[in-house]
Amino acid sequence: MDPKQRCIRVAPRVALAAALTAAVLAAHIDTAAADISIPPVTVGVGVQTNFYSCNTGCVYSPGVVEPGDSGVSGFAVDSVRLYINGGITDQIKLTFNTEYTGSGPGENKVEVMDAIGRFEFTDQFNIWAGRFLPPSDRANLYGPYYANDWAPYADAVADYYPNVAVGRDNGVAYWGDFGLAKIQVGAFDGESLGGSTAVKDPSKILYAGRLTFDFWDKEKGYYFNGTYYGEKDILALAVAAQSLDSKTDFDIDGLMEKRLSGLGAVTVEAEYQKDNGLNANSFDNASSNGWYVLASYLFPQVIGIGKFQLLGKYSDKTFDATATTASNHLKTDEVNVNYIIKTFSARVGMYYLYQTDSLPGAPTPKEFGIKLQLQM
Repeated sequence: MDPKQRCIRVAPRVALAAALTAAVLAAHIDTAAADISIPPVTVGVGVQTNFYSCNTGCVYSPGVVEPGDSGVSGFAVDSVRLYINGGITDQIKLTFNTEYTGSGPGENKVEVMDAIGRFEFTDQFNIWAGRFLPPSDRANLYGPYYANDWAPYADAVADYYPNVAVGRDNGVAYWGDFGLAKIQVGAFDGESLGGSTAVKDPSKILYAGRLTFDFWDKEKGYYFNGTYYGEKDILALAVAAQSLDSKTDFDIDGLMEKRLSGLGAVTVEAEYQKDNGLNANSFDNASSNGWYVLASYLFPQVIGIGKFQLLGKYSDKTFDATATTASNHLKTDEVNVNYIIKTFSARVGMYYLYQTDSLPGAPTPKEFGIKLQLQM
């Protein structure tokens, strides 16, 4: 037989075998890939915008009353956030969030808010590393997008901790849920805090911890809410503290939220804070202490596409006297009328702020605003 003829006859058989082998391998690879769980990547956006009108001075909005004027009004983009979350495996995950810092003087920039490597093995054992919110008070751990009110940080009580960006710091933390208790402890970079801490030599480690007890429904995960809009019954009490080079800051905070059968939901939040020279925002770097109480009521009726909510908050902050300055007493009142369309994804509200300061000649600013939040 001619060798060439033999090759011609064998070639189709080889080609057929190769095709069948490739098909079997492809089917095997597809089946194996189906068995591998790859968590999806999610992308989200949050926006807060505001119309404000201030008399004498602004408390929370970026408006500035010019010399000779009695007030200022305007529109502001308070915040724009981009959220990216993804999983490398079911246990190893990554979070990257950015923050547009608003349109006020010296702002109008985008910065890295979160950059977290998340090693989440069980409810009881989780390690986070990178940039994120250190263990601190509830108000810092819910942030402006999950707060109940529109001006959660106007009173110098809530979130009164040093930070490198948007309440965050660079470090590592352990957290875990144990029945009614949640434990959060971590070590963070003191040097990057820069001017946000009153510590003269911040080139040491900042230590942070928080212990939370949920006596009713459980709040799972690392972060918290300022309200659940009646979706949970919450009775929570917590203590948190931070320490850097013997300077400390600690707080006790609590949240109570109760669904009333057919009558809506009532929420009460409170905090006491004590700073012993850790925070640079203290008046003349003095020690300070303060407290606030917030109460809200969510009506049960759906009117149009949402529900109405009434909210009031009172805070009281004292900066202790130093060798060169007298003590300073700051009081802040806040009232909200809110329209909740889809919890924190879509809400709009009117707010009023009134603040008094015991410093001689200090203004008594009043601020009215209308805020909109959309988040997806």
